[in-house]
Amino acid sequence: MKQRLVVSTLVLALAGCASAPHATRENALMPATPANRYIPEPLGNAATVDEMRAAPAPAIPDLATGTNPSGDRNRLAAQGYVLIGTGNFPGTENVVREEAIRQGRQVGAERIVLYAPPEETESRREWRASYFVRFQLPFGATFRDLRNEERITLGAAGGVQIGSVVTDTPASRANLRTGDFVLKFDGKPVLDRNAFQSLLKSRAGHPVTLTIVRNGETLQRVVRIGAMIR
Repeated sequence: MKQRLVVSTLVLALAGCASAPHATRENALMPATPANRYIPEPLGNAATVDEMRAAPAPAIPDLATGTNPSGDRNRLAAQGYVLIGTGNFPGTENVVREEAIRQGRQVGAERIVLYAPPEETESRREWRASYFVRFQLPFGATFRDLRNEERITLGAAGGVQIGSVVTDTPASRANLRTGDFVLKFDGKPVLDRNAFQSLLKSRAGHPVTLTIVRNGETLQRVVRIGAMIR
């Protein structure tokens, strides 16, 4: 059984798979090297990014200089952008900019925010780059199929478990949490991840009631599914 996490957002965002120029995308997840340490976020794996993105990756990502990582992240989040990874690069600004863009193309980033080292020193200077992609987030959480032992424990024939929940999305506003088990969708049993994904897509733009199990307690959560971007 596949254990692959897919974003519920995915779910809807899923509907919008984009084929971007990622001939060397796998390189983005290779072990870090001293010259370029790229660290993906939980939602930054290639498959999830491809399925969740709202539009195809650009040929060249937009690159800007930032000063406040948390502030920039919040500002971009308000526009639907999700941080997919960060990179650290030594060298001069011109060299770093080229390397940051190269890395951005490999991971399919749309926006790159570059941060200069805090101080000018004689020692090796490292710049930090944050990579963003605009996601479709009609749901806003990843989910996976239940394992056999989980189905037995829950006494359910099927369902999904919630993985990462993106802040300020329908899933987070409905108080869904990582680890929640979703067993019913509008009162009907959820068979598996694919079925849950299809149900979310079919109800885009409408509120739905999910029956979940959290720490052994059965709860109802109303989720207002967002409309599809495309």
